[in-house]
Amino acid sequence: MAPGMSDDPIILRTLSISKSFGRFKALSGITCEFRRGQLSAIIGPNGAGKSTYFNLLSGALAPSAGRILFDGRDIAGLPQARFAALGIAKSFQITSIFPELTVHENVRAVLQAREIRLNFWRARSAYPQFATEAERLLDRVGLRARMGMIAGRLAHGEQRALEIAMALASRPRLLLLDEPTAGMSPEETAAMMTLIASLVPAHTVILVEHKMKLVMGIAERILVLHHGEVLALGTPEEIRANHEVRRVYLGQREG
Repeated sequence: MAPGMSDDPIILRTLSISKSFGRFKALSGITCEFRRGQLSAIIGPNGAGKSTYFNLLSGALAPSAGRILFDGRDIAGLPQARFAALGIAKSFQITSIFPELTVHENVRAVLQAREIRLNFWRARSAYPQFATEAERLLDRVGLRARMGMIAGRLAHGEQRALEIAMALASRPRLLLLDEPTAGMSPEETAAMMTLIASLVPAHTVILVEHKMKLVMGIAERILVLHHGEVLALGTPEEIRANHEVRRVYLGQREG
């Protein structure tokens, strides 16, 4: 077993976490567990608190109250860089790639950055294995044929796939994806959801989404937020049958 890992089947727990911005309470007492090697989804209509919860899980924000346990360690309030060092990678709604570099160079840059922290003065040519690993990751997300292309010229869906390859290059134990299909065509959306599903069980994935229909076919467990509180938690079948969830989503457009 790798250092820092435990045999606990629960990789991440949030215990009564809340977040306030001045007098506005964005989240109130969220308690939830996420299983290792599982794809979980966090859904809810606009304004439900999904993005705030994601920012707490990724370390972008510290909770006002409560605890966040990653592999049994309380990480609430740690600097965001520590989240990445512990094995938590994230992908936001807005694509964050290096648009002037090639697709291959984007992934290789992440691989090298991890090593350079340990040996800053070593030349890039001393790391030939990174070129091979970058190719493998691009093949993993369906971009091997595009690896010589300038990243900024990729289609939107391909840029999001590249971002996932870059996240995987950091060798995460937990991958957080915030609305990864935002702005995509139906075809791009279908391809992205297939890619995300393929990452499990090799990776633990938590997907934040507002389109309930998208996650019903791939998530093993779903947390539904509404007005900053837990509305429901369960399997897709349990969520589908939940009257409160159906009431909240009734009339909500899920395009």
